[in-house]
Amino acid sequence: MAKIIGASIDLSKIDKSKIKEGKNGQKYIDISIVLNDEADKFGNTVAITEGQTKEEREAKAKKTYLGNGKVVWENDRGNPDAGRNVYDPFQIN
Repeated sequence: MAKIIGASIDLSKIDKSKIKEGKNGQKYIDISIVLNDEADKFGNTVAITEGQTKEEREAKAKKTYLGNGKVVWENDRGNPDAGRNVYDPFQIN
């Protein structure tokens, strides 16, 4: 099953010390994306946090939440609704 997730992050929450420089000067940050089974009060099913090192995880360090999102499209080949826009209230089944 394929899914498309629409999400946004708050760039001001990024810990600049966690930005890594790659070859040719590109800049990267590790993130974790959690797809929840149930939506929050705003309909979001996705949480995005800064990636943590092994040491941070073992120390149970507080996670830095960067943003959230939701599934906006999914395709289940065995499903008669395959290719449907999940949040289109005018979609005809």
